Amino acid sequence: MASGSSPIAVALPLPAAAARPIRQALSRDDLVMRTGLVLVAAWLALSVLLPLWALFEKAFEGPDGGFVGLANFAAYAATPALGTSLWNSVLVASLSTVICVALAFGYAYALTRTSIPAKGLFGAIAAIPILAPSLLPAIALVYLFGNQGFARWALFGQSIYGPIGIVIGEVFWTFPHALIIVTTALATADARLYEAAASLKASRARIVWTVTLPGARYGLVSATFVVFTLVITDFGVPKVIGGSFNVLAVDVYKQVVGQQNFQMGAVVGLVLLVPALLSFVVDRLVQRRQAALLSARAVPYEPKPDPLVDRLALGFCLLVAAAILVILGTAIFASLATFWPYNLTPSLKNYDFDNMDGGGWESYWNSLEMASLTALFGTAIVFGGAWLVEKTRRFEAVRGLVQLLALLPLAIPGLVMGLGYIFFFVEPANPFHFLYGSMAILVICTIAHFYSVAHLTAVTALKQLDPEFESVSASLKVPIWRTFFKVTVPVCLPAILDVAAYLFVNAMTTVSAVVFLYSPRTQLASIAVLNMDDAGDIAPAAAMAVMIFLTSALVRTLYGLLTRGFLARTQAWRRR
Repeated sequence: MASGSSPIAVALPLPAAAARPIRQALSRDDLVMRTGLVLVAAWLALSVLLPLWALFEKAFEGPDGGFVGLANFAAYAATPALGTSLWNSVLVASLSTVICVALAFGYAYALTRTSIPAKGLFGAIAAIPILAPSLLPAIALVYLFGNQGFARWALFGQSIYGPIGIVIGEVFWTFPHALIIVTTALATADARLYEAAASLKASRARIVWTVTLPGARYGLVSATFVVFTLVITDFGVPKVIGGSFNVLAVDVYKQVVGQQNFQMGAVVGLVLLVPALLSFVVDRLVQRRQAALLSARAVPYEPKPDPLVDRLALGFCLLVAAAILVILGTAIFASLATFWPYNLTPSLKNYDFDNMDGGGWESYWNSLEMASLTALFGTAIVFGGAWLVEKTRRFEAVRGLVQLLALLPLAIPGLVMGLGYIFFFVEPANPFHFLYGSMAILVICTIAHFYSVAHLTAVTALKQLDPEFESVSASLKVPIWRTFFKVTVPVCLPAILDVAAYLFVNAMTTVSAVVFLYSPRTQLASIAVLNMDDAGDIAPAAAMAVMIFLTSALVRTLYGLLTRGFLARTQAWRRR
């Protein structure tokens, strides 16, 4: 080597015998992950896309199955009652959204920006409506303000059967959904902004208007669209307490179940899909503009005691919490009363479901079975699919397709999805026709209905993992599936358990997604509530709704107690 010259690194080829195992391991892992991703795409196409397409096709068919173009839509536009239902749906959804988001903002502000006591208790009370089907508040309102309600004087002669009852019931049911979003938006704040405003002698009202609201505007927008979509697509509350005030969701039920007019039911279903899709698209566009509120130099905000504001906030939280507990307590009391309103002696007569029209204890056990299967298989499919989307190398086209299909259920109302399942699985020529009327189709539909939120939860957890885990495993010739079970699953266990609990509770309380799909041997508890209410057995309907609530609450409580110690052992690495 000449003096002053630098050494030259010569790359020597590895022996073929040494190089081949690494290439084979990488190729095998890639093949396995890509095959799995294709299977997830096929699953989502079967459970989401194809039923939606079947609904779309049915809207353009005539009674004989032939193509009729826009004739069904023209008939819909020419029917005054259906047009009135559209206006009624938008009206009650708008009113419910304004009231619910306003209440959620005040409640969330009290929990995050004041020094009120018992914040944990108030948060737990606010979450109660999530554990109950939407039928429960509607039934409770009948006992409160109905013709024989003990507080009917509070409506000053107005009837609870109609828009007033629908709005109150929907606000109760959607309140925790809005609260979660708004609380998340308010939980992150830079104390420096508030200190600057205080140094400028700004009043608290002005600080709220110029600092708090701008910082939480994206959360408020998201909460608005979420509540609006939930209300306009909800079936339970208007079915029980709507009276003659028709809305789109109930019209779909009437067209399909009452009149067997499947084509018009499909048309109304597509009309119902439009506002949900618009809300979803606008929400996505708004979220893209959201900027980070907490920089690296930010100072966490800690509320300072203010006697007047804290007392007002506490009073507001007490009123909202009392309203939630009164509605829940009324449903429980009505389920225990011997014969409302003449004999209020507590008894379990209304829990003798086997002697009631519309449902029995078998429907409750069916719900437990369906919820358990949904949690078990749904968690495996959702987390496995999210892992494949995040960790599969390249293969962008299929990854993008799976991501799109995974988010699509977020914009599809449960009633529309259930209607699509009818049209798709009822066809004898469909190779999956054997699923129709079985427990399997209820599980598949429920997983698909609640897939998006569970998928986003899993993806969020997986994004926290360093990609180097997979790289190191590959360099050590460790199969990718072993890394998944030894590293990924233990690290993401909290998110996996959250997904399982989320799917179980929603499977217990869902009504709209399964109302068209059950058979006499697979009737669910939530459907039994609806059928008993239709049969006039309102007290047993309240009792079944209470059973659903108690089961969901018990599962959430056991989940918290059992996983606390379990996670303390498996997640010890998170602590220093």
